[in-house]
Amino acid sequence: MLSEIDLSPWPPCPAPFNMARHVLEASSTRFPDRMALQIVSPKGAERWSYARLMAAVRGCGTGFLAQGLQPGDRVLLRLGNEVAFPVAFLGAIAAGLVPVPSSAALTGAEISRMAGVIAPALIVAGEGVALPDPLPCPVVTAKQVLGWEALPPCDWNMGDPDRLGYAVFTSGTSGRAQAVGHAHRAIWARGMMHQGWEGITDGDRVLHAGAFNWTYTLGTGLMDPWTVGAVALIPAAGVEVMALPLLMKRFDVTVFAAAPGVYRQMLRGPMPALPKLRHGLSAGEAMAPDLRAAWEGATGRPVHEALGMTEVSTYLSGCPDRPQAPRTAGWVQPGRRLAVLGEDGQPVARGAVGTLAVHRSDPGLMLGYMGDAAATEARMRGDWFLTGDLAEMTHDGAVIYRGRADDLMNAGGFRVSPLEVEAAMATCPGIKDCAVTEVEVKAGVRVIGCFYLSDQPIPDAELAAHAEACLARWKQPRLWVRLDALPRSANNKLNRRALQGLLPKGTP
Repeated sequence: MLSEIDLSPWPPCPAPFNMARHVLEASSTRFPDRMALQIVSPKGAERWSYARLMAAVRGCGTGFLAQGLQPGDRVLLRLGNEVAFPVAFLGAIAAGLVPVPSSAALTGAEISRMAGVIAPALIVAGEGVALPDPLPCPVVTAKQVLGWEALPPCDWNMGDPDRLGYAVFTSGTSGRAQAVGHAHRAIWARGMMHQGWEGITDGDRVLHAGAFNWTYTLGTGLMDPWTVGAVALIPAAGVEVMALPLLMKRFDVTVFAAAPGVYRQMLRGPMPALPKLRHGLSAGEAMAPDLRAAWEGATGRPVHEALGMTEVSTYLSGCPDRPQAPRTAGWVQPGRRLAVLGEDGQPVARGAVGTLAVHRSDPGLMLGYMGDAAATEARMRGDWFLTGDLAEMTHDGAVIYRGRADDLMNAGGFRVSPLEVEAAMATCPGIKDCAVTEVEVKAGVRVIGCFYLSDQPIPDAELAAHAEACLARWKQPRLWVRLDALPRSANNKLNRRALQGLLPKGTP
């Protein structure tokens, strides 16, 4: 049996179409007085009803057009974790403009390079956020954007659902930021996730632990809850991870979403009873089995994981109706067509490892990397988009994630997944967390290194003995480094490439 599953097609996107209208119109009509957004902290919550959010978004669209912008113009968002972010994002789309979110933590040099890629016609900036230098266009403030709430509502810019709707920057495998262009239809495609992963309804209260500008937060934390009429909750700027459990209890959260690292941090403190919580959602990187077990043991609630990427969003997941099988990334979401391909571009036999690919007909697939047609074409293999993820499909159709193709280590001629080694070392007594990568200890000599966190130093001999008991010889780390913290991005993703720079001085 071949490693290909075809659950397509998803119903075609209506035309003409506008993404912002799809997100807000039905819910604001059904539930005008319901809270659409709550920005929560131990001090309370800032609350926005669906009616107010709709007025702010369409007023924002009017304000943008009053700046002389034309449909198709790019609007660079330089905003922190504040309500102006989703208002500006959806307001631009409502008016036919193309918003480009960016992290407020980017430096001036970084955002200057990104601005050169997208050529913005306007920048929306929060206080103290770095701007491109030199400025390529006018700048409006977050305060101005929120002030446009009182303006008359803009008309919905309706059109082809395949037209460019928004762009999001991704680092890509090269480490160079690329602008991923998405069509308006991308929000329609997210309907495959509502029950295929998230399990959300109009009665839910969804708390996402991430910042507004992270695509995981923007989709799962905001757009999806609003599309179905749920309440979206986001922690206010400065709220500590350890405060989240009590916020979940206080604000009657029914669905919680975060990256695995956030779950791990939360479990370091006491977990209150969460009687309203139905399940958690995890994405961004693979969740270790021990972490899943610890969370479910502490809360009595399951976690449903999803695998995806900026270019397609999620495509594999477990869900309340069909939890993922142990040690797998889940099932192909209904409406999608996926395969595991060999080097010849054809599906491999089930049980074999290959590159996970999404069919080019997927409505959630990007339009391409803006300004880089060659990079876009390089990701395609015939009718397939290559995700860069290595995977194995089981005989019953579950998919096992085997890591990124560029994360694989070459040990003595054998390809080794760091995830496999990490899972083994995570069971070593005393290790609280760990990361594994191939490191260069001297010119031409590379070994597998294990970087770990522990309360007390662990003798190398004990670590090596544990590895020998769990792993074949070529998979065993040869270098052990104890750290105070693993390098992670602002969104709490493990930065495996940064581990090389954390080797102690004098490492042979």
